[in-house]
Amino acid sequence: MTLPVPSLPDLLPTGPARFLGWSMIADPMVAGFLARAGFDAVLLDQQHGAYDYKSSCAAITEVALAGKSSLVRVPVGDFAMVSRMLDAGAAGVVAPMINTVADAEALAAAAKFPPVGQRSWGPDRAMWLSGLRNGADYLAGANDRALTIAMCETESGIANLEAILVVPGIDGVLVGPADLSIALSKGAAIDPLGSAVTAALSEIARKTRAAGKIPCAFAPSPARAREMVAMGYQLVSVEYDALTIVNAFARVLCEADPSRADV
Repeated sequence: MTLPVPSLPDLLPTGPARFLGWSMIADPMVAGFLARAGFDAVLLDQQHGAYDYKSSCAAITEVALAGKSSLVRVPVGDFAMVSRMLDAGAAGVVAPMINTVADAEALAAAAKFPPVGQRSWGPDRAMWLSGLRNGADYLAGANDRALTIAMCETESGIANLEAILVVPGIDGVLVGPADLSIALSKGAAIDPLGSAVTAALSEIARKTRAAGKIPCAFAPSPARAREMVAMGYQLVSVEYDALTIVNAFARVLCEADPSRADV
């Protein structure tokens, strides 16, 4: 057992780009596999994945056993879950649909202790995973340790990005290219690799780094992940667990029976 787990702010933003394992399958073993595969951190997805509070707690522990940190993407507007996941030992949270300064302030209030936010006290598991047994020691560094990431995935989010980035307690943004493509096309298309999305991704990374915050992104493929790193993103996912598993099974089946390649 490897404890304490590393703090993500200790890895970001001054070092090289880091890679994020994205888990939608609510099984702690899968999250652990991602951590042991070498990803720098693992995101547990409650928004579009199958994770809930209980399965997230189990996965946070499994990832910690591999010596890695977990992020949790909470459901839209579920700021109560933000505090619960940080208390459970998540190294940070990702909140979708942070479109305004008011949204960002509500997120920071749930994620940070006073004077930055309004998070209440109850971090028993978080203290254990951090290696800090003394409450005063944990409190002194908790706001710096808890990475608070706002998603930028709508036209209003882009328009308000610079104002969102200066909200105290917001540590960075994460871009979902598929959602961004739907927003930019006004619902006409899903085109996460399109030129409009690529241009928006580049500008979001530039503005986020200029504000001294951490740009993060979801990448649907290794090639896109490399492009995002070149744009300046510092924490980038590579596919997600269900997609990788399906592709792997399809590949080995086609190797066994090439006639299935066009199925």
